[in-house]
Amino acid sequence: MSPEIIAFVQTKFVPGGLMLIMFSMGLTLALQDFALVLRGGRQVFAGLGGQLLLLPVLGLAIGFLFQLPPELALGLFIISICPAGTTSNALTFVGRGNVALAVVLTAISSLVTVFSIPFLLSWALPFFLGRGGDVPTISVPQTIAQLFLLTVLPVSIGMVVRRYASGFAARMERWLRPTSFIVMVGVIAFSVAISLDLVLAQLVGAGPALWTLNVVATIAGLLLGRAIGASRRDSMTIAIEVGVQNASLAIFLTLTVLGSLPLAVSQNIYGVVMLINGTILIRWFNARLKAEEALA
Repeated sequence: MSPEIIAFVQTKFVPGGLMLIMFSMGLTLALQDFALVLRGGRQVFAGLGGQLLLLPVLGLAIGFLFQLPPELALGLFIISICPAGTTSNALTFVGRGNVALAVVLTAISSLVTVFSIPFLLSWALPFFLGRGGDVPTISVPQTIAQLFLLTVLPVSIGMVVRRYASGFAARMERWLRPTSFIVMVGVIAFSVAISLDLVLAQLVGAGPALWTLNVVATIAGLLLGRAIGASRRDSMTIAIEVGVQNASLAIFLTLTVLGSLPLAVSQNIYGVVMLINGTILIRWFNARLKAEEALA
């Protein structure tokens, strides 16, 4: 594959796809949605605590537990510091969870991580890769600005469109949802096409750790919901939000900001794993709901 195509994907396709995904999320949001923080504070704070505090700790712990090589451990940590994504909202809808809670958790975590990711990433690079001259560095202010332009700004524009053209926003959102999924699949296909050997190697080297991170994060989300006395629907929603990350943002960080294809491959593998495990979770949840409804 030519260097020109690779540069196009890194500098145009991945950032543009991320902006499209975030814009589509903004089309589903209204300011009054955030009143949920006041009405259902426990669920919101449990979900955010699992997403923003617990998940990075799990990423560090699981990388250490599996004794991953530094680059693979860094890739695992990067996915753990990313917010929830629009995929989590779609899974919550299919699984008959609390979609309003899911959307608010995704929006707030996306806003907070604009500021937390650059600081955590600037710490993680020398921590995992050593302090030699070949360790990549990032500018925290520049990375914050990049993330703001690629996430917060498109979400805000989407919210404005919904506020003043709700019918148009609804039609556009139905069209953009599958388009966003196609973009994510395209990025994964690109990585596989130019690095099949890396994909196979990381399936063996990092696959079990990535799978474990997703399973443990999802179970932790369920337990957090139960601990605060949340309903089954809310508990499943929190589990999905903690376990399903914004893989497109992780790919942007690894492929575009850091320019590392091996790290991007880790995010692609996690993207597939979280979809499989998320689907299993909602099928299990729906089966339990149907059994309870049949007994009622």
